[in-house]
Amino acid sequence: MSIAHGIKKLGVIGAGQMGLGIAFVSAVHAKVPVLLHDRSAAQVKSGLSLMDKLLVKDVAKGKLTQEAANEARDRVTVVDSVQNLREVDMVVEAVSENLAVKQGIFRSLSAELSPKTILATNTSSISITKIAASTVPEGKSASDPEGQESASRVVGLHFFNPVPVMKLVELIAAVQTSHETLDRARAFATACGKEVTSSQDVPGFVANALLMPFINEAIMCLEKGVATRDDIDKTLKLGMNHPMGPLQLGSIGLDTCLAIQQTLYTGTGDSKYRPSVLLERMVDAQWLGKKSGKGFYDYPANK
Repeated sequence: MSIAHGIKKLGVIGAGQMGLGIAFVSAVHAKVPVLLHDRSAAQVKSGLSLMDKLLVKDVAKGKLTQEAANEARDRVTVVDSVQNLREVDMVVEAVSENLAVKQGIFRSLSAELSPKTILATNTSSISITKIAASTVPEGKSASDPEGQESASRVVGLHFFNPVPVMKLVELIAAVQTSHETLDRARAFATACGKEVTSSQDVPGFVANALLMPFINEAIMCLEKGVATRDDIDKTLKLGMNHPMGPLQLGSIGLDTCLAIQQTLYTGTGDSKYRPSVLLERMVDAQWLGKKSGKGFYDYPANK
């Protein structure tokens, strides 16, 4: 028997590519009203512009009627503070891969929202358990009933980039996550049109524990002069039938790749996860890939 997710209104924190994508599939497929929050007005404007383009494209391809596209767009509303998310049944956080930033957000959400609101993070590598621990109310301990209840509603919902296209969501339980939270989060991801896999709360979960070392090794090959950029990517595309090479794939966001690789390295203490020096220098130079216009490849249209 399927579990009803019970999400009548969703909050999304972060209007970047991931947050906007999550808002998009929630409005289009799950058909729930979405309150979108980001501290950057420019990011909100850019995100909504992207959503409008995606809807126009889906109408042109016959995936949506114009009426359905208009209804989906009308479901997304921008709010200017966390306090304006008090009516939502679930919040999905989709900000940068930084534990301290995420802990601050979840601490605020725990204090401002109903204790029944599910608090989901879109992190692709950071410990859900550490994030959940930050929701324990001030003056309470993690073992108090209030502390346990607050942390039990935290869950990992790792959507993949680009969210409207990629079919998978990784579901990750913290040590504290309740079965009800897991069931409802899974049901909601399914309502968004996604397939769901489960992972234990380990650094990188399944996807990035496998993918990021692969990308990191490719960068090390380039760093050591084993092969050229083009030959590394061509080898994987033509020899392994990958749709794109690892250096091209990493250019979706080299800063994110580095943050995840650092999480793997510090979280396991295993030297095999040491980030490539070249990867660190690319991020130092702000050559982040598509988002900055330059990475291992040039993206002049994004400059």
